[in-house]
Amino acid sequence: MIEPTVALYGDAFNRAAAVLDELIDQAQVRYVLLVDRKGFVLAHREALWAPRPPALDSIATLVAGNAAATQALANLLGEPKFNELVKQGEKQGLYVEEVNDLTLLVMIFDTDTPIGRVKLFGKKAAGELDEITRNAVVMPRELGIDKDFHESADAMLDDLFGN
Repeated sequence: MIEPTVALYGDAFNRAAAVLDELIDQAQVRYVLLVDRKGFVLAHREALWAPRPPALDSIATLVAGNAAATQALANLLGEPKFNELVKQGEKQGLYVEEVNDLTLLVMIFDTDTPIGRVKLFGKKAAGELDEITRNAVVMPRELGIDKDFHESADAMLDDLFGN
């Protein structure tokens, strides 16, 4: 089972949510998402005036896949990485800023919002979210069964089968 790399709970979640709320106000975007590179939504916010959001889980998964493909393109071009990604349509745009090697900041905005404003406040928020997410890294568990569980299971099986 794939699990998120970062887990935001309690104070860490509240701090991240406050950064996202401030970003919505400053950048004048519809939606903001903090996602890990596996495609999990860690936190999200929407503007009060925004219509019902699109499927955020799907957006997070597609953005994470797109970020991986963009990283491969950067490598092919001899770049260590590309820090941002911009997609603009007729009515809406999508801006993705790398927070760090674990997380991405996604902003969905109307095309009448200046992209410079989105980038400026996105970079500022990414800097603030960097520390929060680095301190919320989930340490991967060792694979396998721990010793206490193994001994307990052996004892139960011995009792069950009369050994």
